[in-house]
Amino acid sequence: MKLYNKSASLIRYVLSSLTGRGLGMGLLWMGQLLLFAACSSISDEERLIYVPPVDANRAVLIEDFTGQDCSNCPNAAAEIEKIKGDYGSDKVISVAIHGGPLARYSNSRVVGLRTELGDEYVNHWGVANTLPKGYVSRTGNPSNPDQWGSLVRDVISQQPRLQLAASTAYDATSRQLHVEVQALGLDEVRGNLQLWLTESSIVTLQSMPDGTRNGAYVHNHVLRAAINGTWGTPVEVATGAYADASFDYILDEAWDAEQMALVAFVYDDSGVLQVVEEKIIDVNK
Repeated sequence: MKLYNKSASLIRYVLSSLTGRGLGMGLLWMGQLLLFAACSSISDEERLIYVPPVDANRAVLIEDFTGQDCSNCPNAAAEIEKIKGDYGSDKVISVAIHGGPLARYSNSRVVGLRTELGDEYVNHWGVANTLPKGYVSRTGNPSNPDQWGSLVRDVISQQPRLQLAASTAYDATSRQLHVEVQALGLDEVRGNLQLWLTESSIVTLQSMPDGTRNGAYVHNHVLRAAINGTWGTPVEVATGAYADASFDYILDEAWDAEQMALVAFVYDDSGVLQVVEEKIIDVNK
């Protein structure tokens, strides 16, 4: 049995002010939300520590609605990489959601990245026929790439209402992924916890801005599955309190676990409150 284990990256604050249906291709999903749980395997030394925030430490999620037959979508992906270069890939987390008529399902000739899950999202947000579009932490409405930079700047400057830490353990023999997520309330939060799986370094067809088709285009951060359903699972966190959740999921045989990541975020009616990304297997460790 080959087991990979990754501890959560913990976020700590220093006090100086009191301001304050994921069907995918997986075979199994199950999880249980444990509010104020004491049975999490995250140790006492690793647990997030509450102190009211002084400086903003908020990360931003960009939902990049895209498709392999969308010739302007590579430019949108490049814009996201530019924004990540400005703020850091730990502060700007992107997910490429392939759905709608400009996305492709796999067939005998082409590896397609379209999923029923992606279709559900693009149809829900009304962007299926207007790609590329992006949703920056679900604030306002989906927007065009030239607006993403200013939207990210606005969101990232806001005080976070909670923090997240995530850990993963992967069994390469069974392909079972175990996920644990911990939320720490910096304010009272009622929303949903969403867990997505993404895959990078997928080489397949893409329509390009110059009108050509690139069969060796590298697709990154591609949405593969929602571990805990299309819209996640409810979570409530009081100020200074913890909420813990754990889930298990079987990775599809076609996915490369070494190129995959977990994206965990909490959202409510106001938008995405916080997001973290953890590699399933960190090959550099």
